[in-house]
Amino acid sequence: MRLNLSDLEDVLDYCGHQEQQWPKMQEKRNIQIIEWEDLDKKKFYSFGVFMTLSIRLAVYPVTLIRTRLQVQRGMSLYKGTFDAFFKILGTEGVRGLYRGFLVNTFTLISGQGYITTYELVRKYVSNYSNNNAIKSFIAGGSASLVAQSIIVPIDVISQHLMMVGQGENYGRFKLSATAGKYGQTFGQTREVIVQILRVDGPRGFYRGYVASLLTYIPNSAMWWPFYHFFAEQLSKWTPSNCPHLIVQAVAGPLAAATASTITNPMDVIRARVQVEGKSSIIGTFRQLLREEGAWGMTKGLSARVISSAPTALALVVGYETLKKISLRPELVDSRQW
Repeated sequence: MRLNLSDLEDVLDYCGHQEQQWPKMQEKRNIQIIEWEDLDKKKFYSFGVFMTLSIRLAVYPVTLIRTRLQVQRGMSLYKGTFDAFFKILGTEGVRGLYRGFLVNTFTLISGQGYITTYELVRKYVSNYSNNNAIKSFIAGGSASLVAQSIIVPIDVISQHLMMVGQGENYGRFKLSATAGKYGQTFGQTREVIVQILRVDGPRGFYRGYVASLLTYIPNSAMWWPFYHFFAEQLSKWTPSNCPHLIVQAVAGPLAAATASTITNPMDVIRARVQVEGKSSIIGTFRQLLREEGAWGMTKGLSARVISSAPTALALVVGYETLKKISLRPELVDSRQW
């Protein structure tokens, strides 16, 4: 088959047209990020509190199980995540899975501080760099710093409450029989606070603060870049008519599992420092290696992934939906989902 000159020109024109169209096709497939300036702040905060509370309610039992697994010696009480779940449910009932939850709800404040810091720092960094990974890394780490400064005292109290009902005193404090005379939750919380103040003073509420920063700042700083990375990569392999929210819903748990696996050793140390009252991160690390070997660094990992993956799924679907609901009205028609 022979091509004459006019045929060749037609082929070249077609290829040139396709080359011009390709960036447009790719652009449509990219995940659009709603930035801080695009949001109606009243809607964003009012719906945000409800979203955060719902997520915490759903994943709290796994958080409690993770803490108990990390603090126990070897496998003295629980053999794993599911064993712990059924034992707690059988001996303590559903209430056992929510020990310390009411105290933990005060972390809603830190949640709002986190997302506000993330969005504002991301906006600030965009003045110096348009690289999405850099913006996400710096904003995620900064947001975690602010959130942990708020959440650590609440975490210290709620973790001691999580240990109630263990059958042996893994925590530092043993609650008295009269702890529940003002109402079980209030009485136990009050006694934990009093004992922390008596033993450590106000500084006791920030026990493990450095360990928390070393755990959650890297975790948050890595989660956001991994999330955007996985979302972008998945968007290239999914049909063009696939809703972005589905792609994001898959990317979130993948990012959470990756970041959780990397930072789990520090999370084990953080839990032990806070619950057992240890003052040395390095000393706790050495003791853990001496008693349980490198395997001890993986304690609670399955529970952490099991909790972080659905948390990330709920967070991504909830947060991205929240941002779309909160999008300023004049911008709605200009976005493709």
